Amino acid sequence: MKKVLIAYISRTGKTQQMADYVAEGVRMLGNAADVKKITELKTEKDLQGYDGYVFGSPTYHRSMPPIMETFLFMAHKAGLTGKVGGAFGSYTHSGDAPKIIFDTMENVYKMNMVDLGAFNLLEHLVEHGDGLRACQEYGKAVSKKLAA
Repeated sequence: MKKVLIAYISRTGKTQQMADYVAEGVRMLGNAADVKKITELKTEKDLQGYDGYVFGSPTYHRSMPPIMETFLFMAHKAGLTGKVGGAFGSYTHSGDAPKIIFDTMENVYKMNMVDLGAFNLLEHLVEHGDGLRACQEYGKAVSKKLAA
């Protein structure tokens, strides 16, 4: 069994819901998933011991919250090169944050990213069946990437 860290920031609770649903998808294929707020991860050592990493953030004003940027600088020190990765987030009108996170993980950290790219979902769709299933499918894609 592989282990995945799903780390997120959420202001309205929508990105947190997405994190929980992505974790369900990871678990559906037999892997373990730890869901944590990025504020719980204080140093790069807190990111050790995982086979995969999925980072989530909402988009505000066409970017991620500054605390997510700080987290990404810290995560870079964790040596995630070659690990499986993914990025997700919720938005109301632009949805840029997950793509920025995905690009950072792929091009700066040199991670083995999920083939689906960054996963982005309109806030009002998170709680609906299609939104829930889309999140779970992203989690399943992470699990499949771990098995490859």
